[in-house]
Amino acid sequence: MNVWIAIGATTAGCYAVKLTGLLVPAGVLDRPLVKRLAALLPVALLAALTAQQTFADRHGLVLDARAAGLAAAAVALLLRAPFLVVVAAAVVVTAGVRALAG
Repeated sequence: MNVWIAIGATTAGCYAVKLTGLLVPAGVLDRPLVKRLAALLPVALLAALTAQQTFADRHGLVLDARAAGLAAAAVALLLRAPFLVVVAAAVVVTAGVRALAG
């Protein structure tokens, strides 16, 4: 029964967030600060998710093959490599480090 309460609360919360977004006046959304924050928010959320998935394990901080792959992707980005090359570099380095470690 607790699962259904959680599902209902989540549904209500999602609906409230959507409704709040629709109720914001257009004048507020046209402000330069709001536009700049709206443009940067997805980047910040993606960076936080990447950091959490790369460096966190259940209860602590971890530096493993995922960190090496992220470093390889960062180097490829600094070299202005195409997106597929960045992803391929991350995959190859992560797989290589895991193969050497295991």
